[in-house]
Amino acid sequence: MRLPLPPSPPLPAPAAEPNCRRSRASGRVTLQDVADAAGVSPMTVSRALRGERRVAAALADKVREVALRLGYVPDPAARALASQKSNQVLVIVPLLSNTLFVDLIEAAHKVLFAAGYHLLIGVSHYSAAEEEQLLRAYLPMRPAGLMLTGYERSAGSAQLLAASGTACVHLMELHPDSAAARLHSVGFSQLDAGAAMTEHLLAQGYRRIAFCGAQLDARVMQRLQGYRQALQQAGLADPGLEILSPERSSLALGAQLLDQVLQLGGGVDAVFFCNDDLAQGALLAANRLGLAVPTQIAIAGFNDLPGSAQMVPPLTTIHTPRSAIGAEAATMLLQLLQDQPVAQNRLDLGYHLVRRAST
Repeated sequence: MRLPLPPSPPLPAPAAEPNCRRSRASGRVTLQDVADAAGVSPMTVSRALRGERRVAAALADKVREVALRLGYVPDPAARALASQKSNQVLVIVPLLSNTLFVDLIEAAHKVLFAAGYHLLIGVSHYSAAEEEQLLRAYLPMRPAGLMLTGYERSAGSAQLLAASGTACVHLMELHPDSAAARLHSVGFSQLDAGAAMTEHLLAQGYRRIAFCGAQLDARVMQRLQGYRQALQQAGLADPGLEILSPERSSLALGAQLLDQVLQLGGGVDAVFFCNDDLAQGALLAANRLGLAVPTQIAIAGFNDLPGSAQMVPPLTTIHTPRSAIGAEAATMLLQLLQDQPVAQNRLDLGYHLVRRAST
């Protein structure tokens, strides 16, 4: 005889679903979710989270508490689309491992942050293709403005920029066409700075002056052009004294390039490196090799990076005003965003030669 089975225990009541419907596409808590949970309209939520005075303080506190509890994070892209305004500025630089661009970004941040804007930072790694990818990713977010390094970019990037109509300031270089009123730039003449260093070496009595360049971006090539022009005017131009490498600049590469210079023969008596990290690496290598600088060979750099004044011997270089460029470019962009007149759309902040013991 089979005994009857004991009755099954009652099933637990289903847990109440939180009053929070997430976006099907992203799984994110939406503005509507917060509005439903707080018992107000989405517009009231938006105004409360922006801190507008038209929302009563008690209600604003309630909305913020609900948003915090639900984990709501505002979508800047959606906000920009809805309001046609954004508080974000996109800045694209070649590298963040280079002190030059870190100083520039820090200065720009201070100016823009004080005005209520936040930086979106993109790194192109000196690649026009990567810069285009960054623009395709960020321009749909409708940034208020752009800060881009130089003028050398892909046709696709140029089309994206023209179609966006976004206010843009170019950094580190001056546009060659001073009459291009729609183009805004803050920087200095890389060509003139390259010529100034070469002229300094000539004035010191050096005649076989080599040039070592790396990365070979537009600014390096402009410095090379300045070097060539100065030597041509002195009747001392020699293409065989140019050593150009597409590799990224580093101390190690500087040592390698100095070794290539020493193999040239012909009594090279000075080397102009396109930037300080190469020149610093060359100085360290010269010390290891027992080469007297500048008695046997003079070494010069560019940018006046940290550590150059502490090298043995201290490094002669070109000081570039990167912090001032960042601050002035940010100020110029704010003027464009606020429809204020810009006194100079092509702002030349200059450079200065720093003479030290290495030359």
